[in-house]
Amino acid sequence: MNVLFLCTGNSCRSLISEAVFNHLAPAGWHAISAGSQPTGKLNDKALGLLCAKGISTEGYYSKSWDALPLTPDVVVTVCASAAGETCPAYLGPVLRTHWGVDDPSHVVGSDEEIDAAFEKAYAILRARIEAFLALPLAQLKDDRPAFKAELDRIGQIGA
Repeated sequence: MNVLFLCTGNSCRSLISEAVFNHLAPAGWHAISAGSQPTGKLNDKALGLLCAKGISTEGYYSKSWDALPLTPDVVVTVCASAAGETCPAYLGPVLRTHWGVDDPSHVVGSDEEIDAAFEKAYAILRARIEAFLALPLAQLKDDRPAFKAELDRIGQIGA
């Protein structure tokens, strides 16, 4: 199964999601991330956070959804539409869900406040990915409506 974590800039939340998913996923599962308007640079705080958690970021880079190396089975948007962000809409015959998370790279404040925002985004995304990977996937893969309902439910964890 291939999962695409999609956002606008592909520098922070989608990167965190890709790295955490690949760190936790069983063999045969793979995540990629992309953006509709990639920044071309990964967020230094996101990279530092992942490193501190022992999660490899080797080989990751900010990339466009126009140049995906594979066709995803599931697309997860992680932009915060409730915060007024426009989420890109991936077209194609895939299962789509939305797991909105506030962008920690937009937080202004002390180093402690910024670090806390990154920790919060990480914790929410990790909890959702752990819930995804705990699903009875053998059963759900043949029941797309039930699979979508579970993915949408997971998108509310930590919200």
